[in-house]
Amino acid sequence: LSSGINAEWPLRPGGNIVTVGPHECCIVSGGCCGTQGKSYVIGGWAWAWWCVSQVDKISLRSITLSPTISSVETSEGVAITCSGVAQVCVMKDPNMLEFAAEQFVGKSQADLEDIILQTIEGHFRAILGTMTVEEIYSDREGFAKNVRAIAGPDVSKMGIRIISFVIQNITDNVDYLRSLGVKRAAEVKRDADVGVANSQSESGIKTSEAEREHMQAKYECDARIAENKRSYELKQAEFNQEVNRSKAEAELAYELQAAKEHQTIKKEKSTDCDSALIPLL
Repeated sequence: LSSGINAEWPLRPGGNIVTVGPHECCIVSGGCCGTQGKSYVIGGWAWAWWCVSQVDKISLRSITLSPTISSVETSEGVAITCSGVAQVCVMKDPNMLEFAAEQFVGKSQADLEDIILQTIEGHFRAILGTMTVEEIYSDREGFAKNVRAIAGPDVSKMGIRIISFVIQNITDNVDYLRSLGVKRAAEVKRDADVGVANSQSESGIKTSEAEREHMQAKYECDARIAENKRSYELKQAEFNQEVNRSKAEAELAYELQAAKEHQTIKKEKSTDCDSALIPLL
């Protein structure tokens, strides 16, 4: 922040041209004939009358603040120290620039930063008192979002915008966070062990099912092989029986034919003998 007349350009009769870059806002108040209004110029130039115009500048660059709350009790009565980093800047909206000019023109940069820092730290402390350590530790982004949402409207009344706010560090003097970490590590290990056991159990079940399906398929295959073998043996027995019957029938027919032939021969011999004896009589 600065005040006074900028003599960057050569002096002109009756006044001076004031220039500012895109990172600054020039505020020109007063003027001839008792003018009460103010003009706000960003990244341009303005005319300032000698003796009757007041020229001030406000930086629009972002400001880095480090709000730190020491030994504040959470909703459960645990005292913690919490620090964060906030980026803030003056808003460029004309109405917001007017608010910023009213609050900070004539103050040093250190005063400006201290005012904003105290406002943010006040809300920071109030929000910490409504949350548990677990909530703060496990959801830092949600906690920081709450700080931005609650502190934002207050600092905007001064023409300031909170660009970003993040939680940087959380500590305590009673090892509560360390105990919480140990507990969480034990829970993670327990969940991992349970997961491994469940996985092994599922793997064993699937292996058993696969073995059962394999044995069932083997039994079915062996049954089909035995069935096919039995069918083959039955067919073979039927074939052998048919062959043997045919052979027996053939042999019997041969024997019958042989007996007939033998009988016929005997009969013919008997007839021949009878014929030979008749003349002798």
